[in-house]
Amino acid sequence: MTHVFHRNPRSKLPMAVAGEGMELIDQDGKRYIDASGGAAVSCLGHGHPRVIEAIRKQVGELAYAHTSFFTTAPAEELAAMLADAAPGSLNHVYFLSGGSEAVEAALKLARQYYVEVGQPQRRHIIARRQSYHGNTLGALAIGGNAWRREMFMPMLIEAHHVSPCYAYRNRADGESDVQYVQRLADELEQKILSLGADQVIAFVAETVVGATAGAVPPVGDYFRKIRAVCDKYGVLLILDEVMSGMGRTGYLFACEEDGVVPDIVVIAKGLGAGYQPIGAMICSDHIYDAVLRGSGFFQHGHTYIGHATACAAAVAVQKTIQEERLLENVRQRGEQLRSELRQAFGDQAHVGDIRGRGLFVGVELVAERSSKLPLSPDLRTHARVKAEAMKRGLLVYPMGGTIDGKNGDHILLAPPFIASSNDISEIVQRLSDAVAASVA
Repeated sequence: MTHVFHRNPRSKLPMAVAGEGMELIDQDGKRYIDASGGAAVSCLGHGHPRVIEAIRKQVGELAYAHTSFFTTAPAEELAAMLADAAPGSLNHVYFLSGGSEAVEAALKLARQYYVEVGQPQRRHIIARRQSYHGNTLGALAIGGNAWRREMFMPMLIEAHHVSPCYAYRNRADGESDVQYVQRLADELEQKILSLGADQVIAFVAETVVGATAGAVPPVGDYFRKIRAVCDKYGVLLILDEVMSGMGRTGYLFACEEDGVVPDIVVIAKGLGAGYQPIGAMICSDHIYDAVLRGSGFFQHGHTYIGHATACAAAVAVQKTIQEERLLENVRQRGEQLRSELRQAFGDQAHVGDIRGRGLFVGVELVAERSSKLPLSPDLRTHARVKAEAMKRGLLVYPMGGTIDGKNGDHILLAPPFIASSNDISEIVQRLSDAVAASVA
């Protein structure tokens, strides 16, 4: 009997005992290519000597100091690195222990901002269906994953949802990119107006949708149109880049590719690459200045924010990404991954869509390609793919409920940024075998 309360208590998991580069190793010595980085976390792979040494050095000097008493050199250095790299006036970095915490902080800061500037009547948050923003109650409330929310609905704050930018499923026949994007922007505007133009705090969206829908990228100038609607009504734009940020799409901030600057952006997974728990909320000058000129106090906090060892690990991760020019590799290997997936699944009737950016790729499974009919959720095909992949020494991140929280299956791939051309080809081969065994 295990005393660890696993998220699935009925599962019997192998024990991971070591990690080397692209691979994790279990207690029996079996090696698994980590093609998903856990949940898009381990962007430098496992056992990276530079990061390990940075952690050892920091622990030897100062592991932790509470932020109500001190700042630390690693926190200051990491914040400066992120502010320098972030687009626009995203210059103020608030460190947390992960993505859900970062989203909670963003929501509370957005609300406090409007209180500070004399608009306390603003209270509504708008997000998108089929989004995922975390599992804490505030983040879960704005998330659009119906299955995750259902049990906890009586405990969740009110939130409002509009359509996602999910062209494979939701673009109408004959509708151009321009028309589709305009329809979504109009829908957001109508939602704001229905709630009251001076009542909405923020619109929250994943720059590239992650776990719930499987690496769904925005179409055309979607985020430019969304930014314009938000600006028209004084609504803050909060972008969730917990999964898609920190190089995962080939850009340090995914929104760079869309030419859009949010008011607040949240990051996590690739920030520390799994070597220490860390996330961050980054806000623009005008939000920070409103707090500074007003109450002078952000009414929020956690024990481990700005953790010195976590920040030191993240500094080493970000320096490695920069100095080893890994973003270039992400873009190249991402192109290769999508190309080889399309070749491998070209005749596979159960693969409907292959999408994504950089090394953030989704494969949507269907019962029949031409009609896009989803597989029966009772089959739990996504879970079967995961099991078949693990038999073959491959770790992928599949999920069900892709379309509406119940129907639809996809596989999310997020290999480490250090992946070689041969690594990508091996991932595709093993995944192809696993899918064939799961839907045969």
